Amino acid sequence: AAVASSRANPFGPLTAGVGFALLALPATGGAYWTTFFPGIVVLGIGMGLTVAPLTAAVMGAVDPRHAGIASGINNAVSRTAGLLAIAALGVLLLRRFNVVLDSALAPLSLSPSAVLAVDAQRSRLGSADFSALGPALRAPLHAAFDAAYVAAFRTLMLASAALAALASVAGLAL
Repeated sequence: AAVASSRANPFGPLTAGVGFALLALPATGGAYWTTFFPGIVVLGIGMGLTVAPLTAAVMGAVDPRHAGIASGINNAVSRTAGLLAIAALGVLLLRRFNVVLDSALAPLSLSPSAVLAVDAQRSRLGSADFSALGPALRAPLHAAFDAAYVAAFRTLMLASAALAALASVAGLAL
């Protein structure tokens, strides 16, 4: 019975992956309830199907006198994995953002001062401020930054969906 209860459930990560994929769909604009909310709900269900059984499996696999150590290790692994994922996916987000932004800016033939202003705003991603530039440049620059941010966010969500699908495959294999 203990072996069967600690068996990995592949449906949790698969459901979370579907949630990530749904989060890749929205663009700029649109209502929260019809764009992001469905993906967040599906992702939440997937995480609920994944995290609680995983924690129960870890805690059920040790002698009760080692429950504190098992809980500490489980929490440490979870936090470390989260930090590594944020770092790796952050690099992916910035790389994709810059590639898409550069291709969107190329046809604009920006002046050297405008290029400096754009470069100063890159790290702000979707919240870039171009109020120091002329009104004729503001709209195309905001559009370029918005498009780059959406493309980067989509890439991140699709990468997360792929990783969740791999976790589901690993759950099946194990």
